[in-house]
Amino acid sequence: MTSLAPPGPRPTFWRSQRGRRFVYQAIATAGLLLLLAWFVSRALTLDLSLDFMEQRTGFAISNQWLTDFSSDDSRWMAYATGVFNTVRLAVVGILLATLLGVVMGVARLSGNWLVAKIATVYVETIRNTPLLVQIVFWYTVVFLELPRISRGVDLLDTIFISNRGLALPWPQERGAGTLLLIWLAIAAVAAVTAWWIRRRRLIEESETGRTRHPNAVAAGVFLLISAVGYLATGLPFGIDVPELVTIGNTQSYDGGITITPEFAALLVALVVYTGSFITEIVRGSIQALPRGQGEAAAALGLTSYQRMTLVILPQALRTMIPAVTNQYLNLTKNSSLAVAIGYSEFFSLSQTIVNNAGHAVPLFTVIILTYMALNLVISAIMNWFNRRVQLARI
Repeated sequence: MTSLAPPGPRPTFWRSQRGRRFVYQAIATAGLLLLLAWFVSRALTLDLSLDFMEQRTGFAISNQWLTDFSSDDSRWMAYATGVFNTVRLAVVGILLATLLGVVMGVARLSGNWLVAKIATVYVETIRNTPLLVQIVFWYTVVFLELPRISRGVDLLDTIFISNRGLALPWPQERGAGTLLLIWLAIAAVAAVTAWWIRRRRLIEESETGRTRHPNAVAAGVFLLISAVGYLATGLPFGIDVPELVTIGNTQSYDGGITITPEFAALLVALVVYTGSFITEIVRGSIQALPRGQGEAAAALGLTSYQRMTLVILPQALRTMIPAVTNQYLNLTKNSSLAVAIGYSEFFSLSQTIVNNAGHAVPLFTVIILTYMALNLVISAIMNWFNRRVQLARI
């Protein structure tokens, strides 16, 4: 019988693997603390006061919508206007980029050769071209090359298209807007209540076979109360139709809403660029599903559209969301490239403030915190949605 050799002496703490890990971590921690202390000491020597933001701005802001900023307002108001411009650009861009990405992602897997190749060319062209180049291209080659305002396109004296932008009709308040908002709030509460009651009674569907349709009931309640409120308040909103007016030798649009070339070029570039990445995410997520899912749906007699919308996309959504969230964050951050074409988002406005008043360090600190806040809000929303679609753990 073979006897085992007795174990050797146990290594000292400093020669053991555990001891080495402790030493490495202590050195790394000390280095980080020293670096942090250096940053803090440097920050204490700088003037981080934001009192200069209370002063008069002294310049005007273009590309405004739902804001009424003037050069006499404070720099904080200018910054807030820029943040609003960034938020509306990001919200619209995220919605359109998602729609474009889903459509083109499904098109890449289409059995139609032409549709699949068009989607492939779109992805390979846009994804391999710098975003800044695309922004400048859409602005200078497309939107600024539209007809001059005196020769612009006039559609039924209602919609105008020129190199000054796209003028569209827009709702206009007639004095009872606040009362209508109260009606809408009441309608929303009633709709949510109806939806909750219907959801609580869904168990009856399995017992009686009667479908409750909580979403349809909630939508109907909201629309009904909103319509009654709109009529009861005396039609508080009308349609403001734009007009082409001439003041001196200058022509411009008056009334309605005008989508400026800067906003349009930046929005189109961000949507097309981000949509190309979302396209690949959608394609990869669909191809990652087992083929049996689509075959089982086909065996049940579902059409191609039903298979895609009811079976394939809902399951692929679970793997799409984390990667798509990154693209939403990138779209928001890429909006800072608006400085190249003069769109008034908060980064370009901050640069103007720095050029006029200085104080770059405190203002750029505010910029960093603002981007972090916007992206954390997007991440929180997408994480909530991600938890809603994930499979429940048993």
